[in-house]
This record gives sequence, C-alpha cells and structure tokens, in this order.
Amino acid sequence: MVEQKKEKLFNKGFISITLINFVVYLVYYLLMVIIAVIAQDKLHATLGQAGLASGIYIIGTLFARLFMGKTLELVGRKAVLRYGALFYLITTIAYLYIPTIPILYVIRLLNGFGYGAVSTATNAIVTAYIPKSRYGEGINYYGLSTSLAAAIGPFIGMILLNYTNFYFIIMFSIIAILLTTVACFIFPVKNIHLSEAHRTMLKKWNFDSFIEKRVLFISSVAFLMGLSYSSVLSFLSSYAKVINLVSASSFFFVVYALVITATRPMSGKIFDNHGEDYVIYPSYLFLTLGLFLLSITTSSWMLLCSGALIGLGYGTFMSNGQAVCLKTVKDPHRVGIALSTYFIGLDLGLGVGPYILGELRNVLSFQGIYLVAGVLPIICTLLYKFFYHPKEAEEPAEEKIVMDSIEE
Repeated sequence: MVEQKKEKLFNKGFISITLINFVVYLVYYLLMVIIAVIAQDKLHATLGQAGLASGIYIIGTLFARLFMGKTLELVGRKAVLRYGALFYLITTIAYLYIPTIPILYVIRLLNGFGYGAVSTATNAIVTAYIPKSRYGEGINYYGLSTSLAAAIGPFIGMILLNYTNFYFIIMFSIIAILLTTVACFIFPVKNIHLSEAHRTMLKKWNFDSFIEKRVLFISSVAFLMGLSYSSVLSFLSSYAKVINLVSASSFFFVVYALVITATRPMSGKIFDNHGEDYVIYPSYLFLTLGLFLLSITTSSWMLLCSGALIGLGYGTFMSNGQAVCLKTVKDPHRVGIALSTYFIGLDLGLGVGPYILGELRNVLSFQGIYLVAGVLPIICTLLYKFFYHPKEAEEPAEEKIVMDSIEE
C-alpha cells in the first residue's frame, strides 16, 4: 500500500502546482501578444519600440532564471514561489500606469523577472511530487500546463483586445495572478535540506553556482530548438498575410495545442519505458518536417498540418528535454540550477531568434526563413547523435540529500 501511494502521479501537490503554473504562463502569453499593439496604439510607439517592449520581457526572465536557480535552494523553494508570485502580481498591477515608453520598458523588464522567478520555482517544485520511475510521464503531463497556456493565452488576449480595452485586459490579468498568489501562499512546498558543504558552494559567485554543467549540452540543443521555433511565433501572422491564409492561421496554435494534449502522455510513457532517444529524435524530425511544410504552404490544410507537426516536434522536445535534465542530475540540491540552465537556453533561443531570423528577412523570403529554421533541428540531431551520452547521465549521485516533508 505504501509503495502504491508513493508511485501515484496525480496527487494533490502535483495537480495544484500544475494549475498554478498554467495561470502563470497564461498571463505571460496573454500579455505577450497584446503589448506591442498597446504600445503602438496607446503610447504611439514605433514598430521597433513596440518590438523591444515585447522582447525586453525575456531579458528580465533570463536574469530571474540565472539567479533563482541557486536561490531556490539557499532561500527555499517556498519563499521563491510565494514572494516571486507577489512580485509578479505587483508588476502586473504596474501596467495600469504606463505614461511613457521608457516606463513601459521598466515594467516589462520587472514583470519578466517576476514571471521567471515563479516559473523557475514551479518547475523545480513539481519534481518533488513526481515518482522517480515516472519522471518522463509526469513532466509531460505537467508540460501540458505550459503548452495549453501557449495556445489559450494568445487566443484570450486577441479576443479581449478586439472586444474590450487595455484596462479590462490588465484587470483580468491582475485577478488571475492575485488568485494564483493566494494559492502559492496556501500551497505546501517541499524544501530541500542542504548540508553545510552544499550551502557554502551555492553561496559562491562562480560558474557552478549559477549553471549546471551536466545539462549544458541539452540546454544548448534547447537554444537551437527555441531559435527554430521562434520563426513561428514571430513571423506566422505576417507570413499568413503574404500567402492569404489569415483565417486559417488563427487555428494554427489550436491544432498545435490539441496535438500536444493528445500525445504528451504517450511520449512521457515512451520516455520512461524505452529511454529519451525514442522521443527526442522524433521531435527533431517532426519539427523539421513541420517547418519545411510551412515553407511551401499554399492551402489551409497544409498550414494546419504544419501546426500539428511542429507541435509534435517542438512541443515534444520542450518537456522531454526537461525530463532529460532531471535524469541527468541526481542531486536534489542541483535540480533548481539544472532546470534554470535548461530554460535559459530555451528562452534565449526564443528571445534572440526573432532578431537573427528577422535580419535574414532582408535577404530571404519568409519561405527561405522557414527553410533555414527547419535545418536547425537537423543540426540538433547530429549534435545529439555524436555528443549526448545517456549512460553517463544515468550515473548515480555521489551524495544523497534528504528532502524535507511539508515545511511550515
């Protein structure tokens, strides 16, 4: 009976932190799709200034991921979750006062830091509620909260933008984050008990206290995958206008989300039962196929099929790459830093991708950009084949740290 309970995946803690993560990401994506429009309409910003208002958020997120990886264990996961959520709430309220573009930049930067702090905490906290034998399956179910938010958030944002005003959208976001903040203060968090040696190590300001070397490879691959996928996030709406498929493009992310929802549980079980290669390699293949199909799209069904393939590609990699990190790092006190390192790679790819690929737009068509983006997963395949060694990742940790029960 005890063993069965231990192996139960859908426990209260897992469900609660997954729902919290969903709302955190929902508001992030909701604001991401409307902020550039608001900057132009409300503050009369140029297209470049509006783009910076969107992109500067990622800078704040990266700073949070970099510093919160170590802070999670030094200060405690509970404190980072709760006070990170409070800071996320305060900086969301600050959107009610944006008289100038520079102030909007500051608010976006701070709001990105708040989002990064909370999401880094939730990504680490959920691992305490997933049985080790079901890491792949658990992370994939948890990853649904991010994927669904990525589809539902922009959808809600565009509807609210069309039928309401900026004040209503911000109030909607504030209420959502307020409820989430309350939930974070109620939610019982499992902290890690650190030995003095580990505490001393994390307090140092050196490379190892911020970055987990064991996951640098998969994080580098995540950077390339994020760079590739950024072509979809940044240019799909413009590309759809060029090929006269604007109506169909509104359903692109709906198909993307549906495919991920249907396949994530299965990919998680494959990861646990057969190993990461059986899901990681197909993710590279599907993303390449999806982007190549997108580059030659001439009809609605082709556009939606590419959305399904890209969902199978990037959507599958995003969660299973996280599961690879958990499989690689055995020491509980390094989990936060490892996941932080992984998401730094992913976010950095998404953040710099629009600029790098946007510069290519000066010499290439949209079709050419998607062909270039489709080559990146092929490069990832080769790198993964020759440089990733799963047996080394499975070596047991030298020292075991006892995880605390619910801390009050």
